[in-house]
Amino acid sequence: MKLFPSSALSLAVALSAAGMSQISIAQGENQADDLLEEVVVTGSRRAPRSVFDSAVPIDVVGGDDFANQGDSDLSNLLRNVVPSYNVNAQPISDAATIVRPANMRGLAPDHTLVLVNGKRRHRAAVIYWLGNGVADGAQGADISPIPAIALKQVEVLRDGAAAQYGSDAIAGVMNFILKDDPEGGSIEVKYGEFKEGDGENITVAGNVGMPFTDNGFVNVSFEYGNTDPTDRSQQRADAQALIDSGNTAVANPAQIWGTPEIKDDIKLMANLGLELGGGKEFFAFGNYATKEVEGGFFFRNPDTRGGVFSNDGGVTRLVGDLTPDDGIACPTVNVGDAAALQQVIADPNCFVFNEMFPGGFTPRFGGKVHDAALTAGVRGTTASDLNWELSASYGRNDVDFFIKNTVNASLGPQTPTAFDPGDYTQQDINFNADISYAVPVDAFESDLNIAAGLEWREETFEITVGDQASFEIGPLAEQGFSAASNGFPGFSPLAGGSFARKNIAAYVDLEADVTDRLLVGMAIRWEDFSDFGTTTNGKISANFELTENFSLRGSASTGFRAPTPGQSNAFNVSTEFDAATGDLVNNGTIPSTNPVAVLRGGKPLDPEESRSYTLGAILQLGEVSMTIDYFNIELTDRISVSQNFSLTQQEIDDLVASGVTSAQNLQNFRFFTNDFDTTTSGFDVVATYGLDMLGGSTEFSLAYNYTETEVDSFSPDVIDATRIRELQEGLPESRWNLAMTHNLEDWRFLLRMSYFNDFYDSEDDRSYGDEYIFDAEAEYNFSENYSITVGAQNLLDEYPDENPTGAQQSGRRYSQFAPTGFNGGFYYAKVRYSF
Repeated sequence: MKLFPSSALSLAVALSAAGMSQISIAQGENQADDLLEEVVVTGSRRAPRSVFDSAVPIDVVGGDDFANQGDSDLSNLLRNVVPSYNVNAQPISDAATIVRPANMRGLAPDHTLVLVNGKRRHRAAVIYWLGNGVADGAQGADISPIPAIALKQVEVLRDGAAAQYGSDAIAGVMNFILKDDPEGGSIEVKYGEFKEGDGENITVAGNVGMPFTDNGFVNVSFEYGNTDPTDRSQQRADAQALIDSGNTAVANPAQIWGTPEIKDDIKLMANLGLELGGGKEFFAFGNYATKEVEGGFFFRNPDTRGGVFSNDGGVTRLVGDLTPDDGIACPTVNVGDAAALQQVIADPNCFVFNEMFPGGFTPRFGGKVHDAALTAGVRGTTASDLNWELSASYGRNDVDFFIKNTVNASLGPQTPTAFDPGDYTQQDINFNADISYAVPVDAFESDLNIAAGLEWREETFEITVGDQASFEIGPLAEQGFSAASNGFPGFSPLAGGSFARKNIAAYVDLEADVTDRLLVGMAIRWEDFSDFGTTTNGKISANFELTENFSLRGSASTGFRAPTPGQSNAFNVSTEFDAATGDLVNNGTIPSTNPVAVLRGGKPLDPEESRSYTLGAILQLGEVSMTIDYFNIELTDRISVSQNFSLTQQEIDDLVASGVTSAQNLQNFRFFTNDFDTTTSGFDVVATYGLDMLGGSTEFSLAYNYTETEVDSFSPDVIDATRIRELQEGLPESRWNLAMTHNLEDWRFLLRMSYFNDFYDSEDDRSYGDEYIFDAEAEYNFSENYSITVGAQNLLDEYPDENPTGAQQSGRRYSQFAPTGFNGGFYYAKVRYSF
């Protein structure tokens, strides 16, 4: 098993050696020392400590790391600076286009717990039905509503922490810490576009800190932007054949592969603190965000698309008889017989969709996203130095889907061409009570910090019914025309509803410096869920200082992730391209307890369980700092969607009766399952070195991640070989960033090189090679208040490997799962005013 490729190890050692050889002559401003003393609060309930004193690996991403980039999406900003974090474009992936799945340490999006100011952030309403296997079926938090300008820093805990924070903290924890300045602020205007001349992005953002009475602060941030779509398509072979045969109504390209359009992207965030006297403090923070995302779907060929234009693969046209009781049948029309087609179009008793869409059609799909959250609480310290905190949180994420330029074919000529398929809504409510107290222990170097707490949480997932035309089974359904809005069927009254789950939790957390060189921490957490019972998890961690410059750290823990109410109850139908047949297929996802799923092994979902181990080393030599951490995550009873199963007619009838009204058009279905186990292991390397050079101060940094996932056991009746390959090869195994920042008087220069290993795309059924990307940025400060920045992401305008059969595979020139994106170079300029 490869754990640490020799090339990456050589790079890390070379950087460290190069730094150590110059320590004696370095007279810089101790940038590396500043990093060593970066204070973090994540991963411990004791007083804040420096990164390198922690018993577990924690990355600190400062606000400047986000400000010094051209993108406006927080997920992309994180990907550029945290190598274990992966996110890609998802251009035609149903709801995943609207809220993109992100992966840390090769695991699913909902294996990483997201906190804001140390409090759990609510989930997104979107379930990732399509995500290259790794993210399929996951439902994680959405961080894109957080404006980057609001962030003081982000702490990325690279360790299992379910015993400390509860469900989802298997791959790690991301804690977004908001700015708390009581004065000052900034406003910036940013413009950028891709070298191809599309994807124009204009963003205005601001932050201001203000006093809140004489004893508090309120810090407010906003961001507003719009992003144009991109097009990296090639004409589909079937569409070109139609044009060559004389069909001038076919668009070129017939189907667009590119990043979606984002309109009116509004993000608001506030953070407030107020001293109440007597050792008490009131705190509150929250956000509101809204945007509209719109992208494309697959092209519907006017000769072959099943359920709309033909039901025999393009031999004859699908002709609807609008007066079936008059005893006069509509004629059979062969594809290619233009005269017969015109006769049918002229007959008021017969109907073909070629009359409405002579060149076929490509649906446009998207959603209007509304996201809101509010947390408030009081904390304090008693006269006996007992620290306490009470807090409550509310979070809501709603996606109102829409689809247009499509049909409900079963309604014939009466069909609308725009539909409201309904909403997904996620709502989370949390109440927390926490205490901590330092107890003197004569045998220990420090007091023993004892922390304990209680949590009550309720999650609710709601499916709002769509408009009737979006799910209706129309009069032409019996003649073979597809029912419901084509591409994304609406949610029927039987599928709609509200599904809730409650849980309570209690934890105890102990931590102390046992000696002046040994830090030890222990935690245990008990939780009880209303839908599947209880779980208890524990963790032990330690940091041992062997010398003043060298320490070892490690941890062992158990963890869990509870299935979400959405995963247990949601229905979905996705239209996907089948590379084997070269045609579109309708695949449905149904709850595991649906009677049709039960016939194929479906059953109520259980929580995932994990065992995690880390072992790391910390080296500090003058201006050089370096950490190496090994991790191993054994995950059992993983929750994901099964392989696709073909439907019998009886199963189709049963699905229709259960609310899946579009089941008449389904070729396959799948359901959520717990039927496989995995082991994910690898290394993280972080190294920094600072010195004076070229008349200024320079900092070098290396961040490296290698992650490998192995499927240990599975049920071959539920998980197929494609899913296994997706899980094991769907993300790059190795990634690293090597960056140099140079400050010279009023100038700042940044150069970053990023490497991404190869990956497997299950939709293209091929692997794509590795990639090197260069980013560059230059900033000039005109005065203490004004600065201008110009930069480039993907400076050399590199593209991923092309798909050699892209024209045959629906016009996809590049893999939509390319880890660096597929749009080429992005160039931007920014003006900033600080006060």
